[in-house]
Amino acid sequence: MYQPNPIDTSDIVLTPELLALTEEIAEQVHELWSRGRIEEGWTYGEYRDDIKKTTPCLVPYKELPESEKIYDRETALGTLRLICKLGYTIQKVDS
Repeated sequence: MYQPNPIDTSDIVLTPELLALTEEIAEQVHELWSRGRIEEGWTYGEYRDDIKKTTPCLVPYKELPESEKIYDRETALGTLRLICKLGYTIQKVDS
C-alpha cells in the first residue's frame, strides 16, 4: 500500500515577502488547474459531476469559496517551503 512520505518542511520559516507570494502562486495553481479541466471538456456546474464533467470550481480564483482557496494556498506554501528546504533561494529581480 502506498504511504505518502513528503519531505518535512516544518522547520522552514518563510519571509514576509515569500508569504506574500503565496497568494499569487495559489491563484496560478488554480488557473492552471482550470485550464486543464476545460481542455478535458469540463464546464461550470452548480455541483461536481464526474460523468457530466461539471464542477462549481471553474470560476476565477477570487470567486472560489475560502475552503477551495485553502487547498491552492497549501500547495503554494508547500512548494515554497520545499524550495527553501532544498537550499535554493528566491529573489525578486527588479525589472
